[in-house]
Amino acid sequence: MNFRLPPVLGGSTLVAGTAIGAGMLALPMASAGMWFFWSIGLMLLSWLVMLRSSQALLEVSLHFEPGHSFHTIVRELLGPRWSLANGCAVAFVLYTLIYAYVSGGGSIIEQSFNSITGSVPSRPLASLAFALLLTFFIWWSSKAVDRFSILLVGGMVITYLFSISGMMTHLRPDVLTDSRGTGGEMIFLWGAVSTYLTSFCFHASVPSLVKYMGKEPRTINASLRYGTIVALVCYISWLTAADGNISREDFKAVIAAGGNVGDLMGAAGESIGSFFILRMLESFSLLAVATSFLGAGLGLFDYMADLCKFDDSRSGRSKTLLVTFAPPIVGGIIWPDGFLPAIGWAGLASAFWAVIVPALLLAAGRKKFASSGYVTPGGRLTAPMLLLYGCFVAICHTLFVFNLLPMYR
Repeated sequence: MNFRLPPVLGGSTLVAGTAIGAGMLALPMASAGMWFFWSIGLMLLSWLVMLRSSQALLEVSLHFEPGHSFHTIVRELLGPRWSLANGCAVAFVLYTLIYAYVSGGGSIIEQSFNSITGSVPSRPLASLAFALLLTFFIWWSSKAVDRFSILLVGGMVITYLFSISGMMTHLRPDVLTDSRGTGGEMIFLWGAVSTYLTSFCFHASVPSLVKYMGKEPRTINASLRYGTIVALVCYISWLTAADGNISREDFKAVIAAGGNVGDLMGAAGESIGSFFILRMLESFSLLAVATSFLGAGLGLFDYMADLCKFDDSRSGRSKTLLVTFAPPIVGGIIWPDGFLPAIGWAGLASAFWAVIVPALLLAAGRKKFASSGYVTPGGRLTAPMLLLYGCFVAICHTLFVFNLLPMYR
């Protein structure tokens, strides 16, 4: 007798599992300037926008037969140029995220060794060892990645519960509200919008849900809602735990040190003072980065194999491995503290393929097809509002990169 999850539970798990990852580790650092209450407001807005864009993709996907990929849908409705641009944006996101995970993984290993043994290992060596171990599983087979990921996700859930519950017991209301400071400033919100957007990216999974569940809009829509709500609750609890233990002023030192995950762990260790909680937090962070690396790495590996027409032999997989992982690994070694900026750049590209493109697809689909029976909430305003927000995120990040928006220092 085969055990099978109920469709809504299985779909919600897929959505939440795809969305939640190492990107959440960047949230406290990205939100240090605006602090807790503005962060919660931006989090709710980002959740709503990304839920609506995924629902727009669902409406469009129902016009196609189950099994059509995201790129196929873009090509059919918007043309080959948009499909190429969308593919480049997705590849850029994956390359950037893998670089961020190499940087973040090496940073966590360095911080953990330092706090436990008092010795500091070579950051390039730590990053290289972290990346090579994970790329071995991807090179070996997709099944190896799947089995190893199950272990990592199980460990991530356990360490997350231990670390967050432990941090909550040490939570200080005066730190959470920044009662001795300004309580946060709205001006810093604009530089964080792209990072927050990245936290809810799972949109390539929407056509997959249609493929696995069939044309069942009510079931799939429920999966989108519940899955994103799970991610939302995780992010809010993480922000509460981080902002309630590490003061807003202390984040200046974290950002000045490079804004990497290891710097965040070091600040948390000084504030919490519990060996067990800190080890759980470091373990959760490392597992989250590793899980995200495998997910993004396997997606980019398959994409590059198809693009370069490499076969599935050991020789072909070795060529794909080099093309896929050599650039981000070398980048992570040469520029070791690029975790936070990389997550922001990924958010910029995500604004294109996960917000702007779904808005254009929704508008084109409604012109080309009769109603499929499912209509994205918001009616006629949905497409223009998504398009407006996607452009807004892109403009904000561009201004931030050119130092035309303030950064909390």
